[in-house]
Amino acid sequence: MAQEQQVSRIAAVTGGGSGIGAAVAMRLAQSGHRVAVLDIQIDNAKAVADQLNAQRPDSAMAVRIDVGDPQSVDAAFSAIEKQWGQGADLQVNSAGIMPVASVLECSYDMFRKAMDVNVGGTFLCSQRAARGMAERRFGRIVNLASISSERAGVGRVAYGTSKTAIAGLTRQFAMELGAYGITVNAVAPGPVLTAMTEKNYTPETKAAFESMIPAKRMGSTDEIADAICYLCSDGAAYINGVLLPVDGGYLAAGVGTTAGIKA
Repeated sequence: MAQEQQVSRIAAVTGGGSGIGAAVAMRLAQSGHRVAVLDIQIDNAKAVADQLNAQRPDSAMAVRIDVGDPQSVDAAFSAIEKQWGQGADLQVNSAGIMPVASVLECSYDMFRKAMDVNVGGTFLCSQRAARGMAERRFGRIVNLASISSERAGVGRVAYGTSKTAIAGLTRQFAMELGAYGITVNAVAPGPVLTAMTEKNYTPETKAAFESMIPAKRMGSTDEIADAICYLCSDGAAYINGVLLPVDGGYLAAGVGTTAGIKA
């Protein structure tokens, strides 16, 4: 049976100027969608949008956004509506921060900042996009959670807690928006080297992760982007409220040896 051609839609990707967000923007543009590249680092967003527009004119726009600021979020989405006549059909919430500190040393300011940006930003952008989606009776929202949503890690009290909250937020939105033809899902990437994470992966940390991952390697931004773009597709219409690990089997792994048998 021939595969149905994907409809061209408008996508908005926060954190789209680098890392996983940039990879998602590239993939969505390659699928024929118009992409708003949203990032607090506007120069990074412009670089990605320029690359996409060089490949296909008027396929991308760059917009500065501070996802933790309600006024900035509203202004960014208003800019999309002004440019293309409507808001996003596909909303990917990739913007985030990764503070690292032990439970005993983490300041409340650090903890609160992680919640404001990671959780608050996901809430604000999802809510703003969903209002237009509800009117059009269609939408895809994909949030960036983490393996830290499911497994604790040393130094991740702020980051891990915020990502766990994103998983819960995803279910809440999915519950209320499904009747409008909107699906809301989250992807939980395993260890991936990006500009945000690389400073936290020493050779020892990287080796420790790789020893625990059944695939025996870290993931790539393109592999995470492929999963996100699938959840944005028409083929994912009946997937809603899911936290999808993309982690080489890390969450599935347990004891590495039994009775002398090694994985």
